[in-house]
Amino acid sequence: MDEYPLIENHGLIGDLQTAALVTTDGTIDWFCCPRFDSPSVFGALLDKDQGGHCTVRPAHETYATKQLYLPDTAILVTRFMTEAGAGEVIDFMPVTGTTVTGRHRLVRLIRCVRGSMTFEVEIAPRFDYGRMGHSLRITEHGAVFSADDGTELTVHPIREPEDARLTDAITARESDLHFSMTLEAGQQRGMVLEAGAEGPPAEVREAERRQLFEETATFWRSWLSQSRYTGRWRETVERSAITLKLMTFAPSGALVAAPTAALPEQLGGERNWDYRFTWIRDASFSVYALLGLGFTEEARAFIVWLGDRVQERAGHDGDSGPLNIMYKVDGSSDLDEQILDHWEGYARSAPVRVGNGAATQLQLDIYGEALDSIYFAQQHGFHLGHKGWTSLLTDLDWLAEHWDQAEEGLWETRGGRQDFTYGRVMSWVAFDRAVRLAESSGWPSAAQRWQAERDATYQQIMAKGWHEKREAFVQHYGSDVLDSSLLRMATVGFLTPQDPMWASTLDAMEQELVSDSLVYRYNPEASPDGLRGSEGTFSLCTFMYVDALARAGRTDRARLVFEKMLGYANHLGLYSEEIAPTGRQLGNFPQAFTHLALIDAVITLDAALNKGA
Repeated sequence: MDEYPLIENHGLIGDLQTAALVTTDGTIDWFCCPRFDSPSVFGALLDKDQGGHCTVRPAHETYATKQLYLPDTAILVTRFMTEAGAGEVIDFMPVTGTTVTGRHRLVRLIRCVRGSMTFEVEIAPRFDYGRMGHSLRITEHGAVFSADDGTELTVHPIREPEDARLTDAITARESDLHFSMTLEAGQQRGMVLEAGAEGPPAEVREAERRQLFEETATFWRSWLSQSRYTGRWRETVERSAITLKLMTFAPSGALVAAPTAALPEQLGGERNWDYRFTWIRDASFSVYALLGLGFTEEARAFIVWLGDRVQERAGHDGDSGPLNIMYKVDGSSDLDEQILDHWEGYARSAPVRVGNGAATQLQLDIYGEALDSIYFAQQHGFHLGHKGWTSLLTDLDWLAEHWDQAEEGLWETRGGRQDFTYGRVMSWVAFDRAVRLAESSGWPSAAQRWQAERDATYQQIMAKGWHEKREAFVQHYGSDVLDSSLLRMATVGFLTPQDPMWASTLDAMEQELVSDSLVYRYNPEASPDGLRGSEGTFSLCTFMYVDALARAGRTDRARLVFEKMLGYANHLGLYSEEIAPTGRQLGNFPQAFTHLALIDAVITLDAALNKGA
């Protein structure tokens, strides 16, 4: 484990088409290009020897590090301190915009702020997940790494003509680039790593560097100024909003679940999944969070993206239904799962999976999430349009015929299908929101049928999803296992927050799924999911628990749980998918679903506290 940085010891930068992770010691150990879901260029996060990296660190044997974001931006500052001096590496990616491009830039500004400091730099790309060789060409103005398929990564040094002597001898070892530079207080240099460069290496002058920096800072501050949130924990909310924006593919509006793949849910375990795709469920939740904060354009873009997915498979009656549970950021659905046998995995947690074999699973809840987000968006002035509504009618016809069947469920279990209660609840939501949409719009519909199906799902859930002895709603019919996905039952309006059945369900979850404020999804031993090993508590579920407590009027408890959960964020306010018993972060990082749930929890809790004030 000591050979790998802790998952939480990373910051995220990005340009709205891809992203990179930077460790607290100045190493970029994850960068895929040209998109989030493209093969990696730097992948040491998943194999320290064969993954590739770009490292900038002091030559001094011992040093302390700190890391922060410049306020209200996605510009990351990694600070190094020694007895002899203090230095910084400022990392950012100039924003690319909404047009798909192969050109992406990583800017690494290196400067000394006190005394003097010698920095060692190593650039060691490993193209195509380390499966492709490359060559290195050094020129007087920079360097070019060329992969065997012609892909290039160009290194443009940041310097003035008289600064050449600050860089010591550049050496190439095994087609990797190594050099050092000694800076005095006030001096700064650096480099721009560019994929898809239109020309040869070229020195970047200070004026151009400053322009890139100022344009990037201005973009993020201007974007964040749209936020209307003024309540408690504002900085936490805004950092989550920036993080979600960093994980959005601007050309399509699609939100990836995380920018990483195969980070383990248990060290040494097999629960290592690729999250660089867009889940219907996660992205639907983003509509609530984004509109709740005032980011209307991002919400609009997702509604358009969702409408396209609805239309392109309307009438499809395959085993998994007319909607896939996840897509690539461009809307395509070829997510074949592969195992990278040549990589050892993070902290030797194999297998390393890319692609996602759960893409074609049957998960009935996505129809409820999709309809709920469309309904919520319409209430805020966004409409699906005639073609979208017509296609949605065929999806609802399919759901009316197929909701009463076993499925893989929200958690994408690989242990066989079950009659999951959450899937039934969200089917109820789909029919309920369809009825409401039809009533408010006057669009042609099968409202009477939807009402009948809505009532049928409700009655079935009450008859089969409720466990009399446990006095709680359970994971699936015929079991006594609790499941934290059902924390959303009151949120979506299936029950009122004051319903005694809901209160006793919350109490049961408190006893079985909550561990010192942290919440497990379910108990895998009691409900086998087809996978070996255990997992940590789910950060998403903890924030859902806060939301549920606040809605139920248990505001003191909700606030305590929330404040405790803030202590599990990393130094930048970022969360991975899970928290281990040791308090370490596990799973893909950062996770969009967790930050979405954080925003929802804050909005609900803040309103509840104001109401009780």
